[in-house]
Amino acid sequence: MNGLRDLIATVNGKVNDFVWGLPMLVLLVGTGILMTVLTKGFQLIYFKCWMDNTVGAIFKNKHVTAHTGKEDRSISQFQSLCTALAATIGTGNIAGVAAAIAAGGPGSIFWMWIVAIFGMMTNYSENVLGIYYRRKNTAGEWSGGAMYYLRDGLGSFKGCRQVGKILALLFSVFCIFASFGIGNMGQINSIATNMRAVFSIPNWVAGIFLMVVAALVVVGGLKRIAAVTEKLVPVMALLYVLGALVSVVWNYQSILPAFASIFKGAFAVKAVGGGIVGSGVKAAVTWGMKRGVFSNEAGLGSSVMVHSSSNVKEPVAQGMWGIFEVFADTLVVCTLTALVVLTSGLVDLNTGAVLTSMEKTAMVAEAFSLHFGSFGSAFIAIAILLFAFSTVLGWSHYGTKAFEYLFGTRAAMGYKVFFVLFVIVGATMQLDLAWDLSDTFNGLMAIPNLIGVVALSGMVRKITRNYIDRRLHGRDIEPMYSAFPEVQKEQEKTVNP
Repeated sequence: MNGLRDLIATVNGKVNDFVWGLPMLVLLVGTGILMTVLTKGFQLIYFKCWMDNTVGAIFKNKHVTAHTGKEDRSISQFQSLCTALAATIGTGNIAGVAAAIAAGGPGSIFWMWIVAIFGMMTNYSENVLGIYYRRKNTAGEWSGGAMYYLRDGLGSFKGCRQVGKILALLFSVFCIFASFGIGNMGQINSIATNMRAVFSIPNWVAGIFLMVVAALVVVGGLKRIAAVTEKLVPVMALLYVLGALVSVVWNYQSILPAFASIFKGAFAVKAVGGGIVGSGVKAAVTWGMKRGVFSNEAGLGSSVMVHSSSNVKEPVAQGMWGIFEVFADTLVVCTLTALVVLTSGLVDLNTGAVLTSMEKTAMVAEAFSLHFGSFGSAFIAIAILLFAFSTVLGWSHYGTKAFEYLFGTRAAMGYKVFFVLFVIVGATMQLDLAWDLSDTFNGLMAIPNLIGVVALSGMVRKITRNYIDRRLHGRDIEPMYSAFPEVQKEQEKTVNP
């Protein structure tokens, strides 16, 4: 058995090195740069526009947060954001940031920001395409995602029909495997491990409890998941942000040196003593980009599957929620986590050397404990519980949609039951290999998705231009709601934005 495990680990290591090597990082960032250029810097030039139409609209547009009726199988724009954030704001925002600093130095945070800035447009493009190519399934629910714009978008190009279908199939298979790893067992294991360490709760007890709660939510379908996440996500994010702000302000004198170490480490600038800050440019770039993508999932094509279930009709309107998703996840939450660690004294800001044996989650917990004592460790344990479990809920929907694409709507219930049963497995097993496999399947998901985004980049530009001309410049032209005439006509009759 150990021999098989070692073989799998060896093969996965080779595949992982390729999947997360320089070509993938170039493809990820390059796609974001391409979409930034084609949309003329939409995430920067129209900053006020997408902020007003996302977080600003929550307080002034009732339609954004209004629940849909029982007969309507779609969810609100705010629910789609919360469900997407539930999946993206997870252990990567805590453990992932600490791991990036430990392995790549403070400079890795700078490259995490770069990935996020361009990743905003990758996520935007995915969601624009998700809405534009979505269809309704036999249950009356919207079904959208990379598999649909690969099959119906890329597949509509001359000579690309089979290519689109094959890439859509591969994306769905990779998504299902990733959902059991990063989206289930890895997250649950993090929760169980922290609960045992901080509260002495046995792993199996935590596993059974989480399995029961997951069953009550996941089996109920997207509307129940959305109903939970729209309450859970704002509370957990607000509590964590407030706790992190208190910790950073407590060490206010280290804030500027922390930012200096980030910029110096990003380009391997020499410190006062002559040494290099951090682990060098290559390590900073690799770990910053890798953990950045792991955190916000821009380019993976994952959150598109829940954004496509929104009751919105404008592809660009949902695309803007994709921009805000990356902004909130990486530029806000991950940055605060980084500052908590860097201002705590656990990292030498002159050399980038980690001054504690703790890494990942424990490193952040130690930083909080310096100010809040034992409450700090408990706070992080609760944060991991909320962040990780919400990720499980979000990924359960992603896996369901991928399974539905391959085997039909009725078969999706079988996936949900199987997914819930794996919660107890995740809580009670050693999952180092599962995390490594999850990382690989994440990367494998990104390959067909990014091929689709790049191939359909011209369509994203047209849809964006159409929206800007109509909604911002007041021009009387035909809207671009859907690639399918019947759906286009249906959407033209609705009053939703």
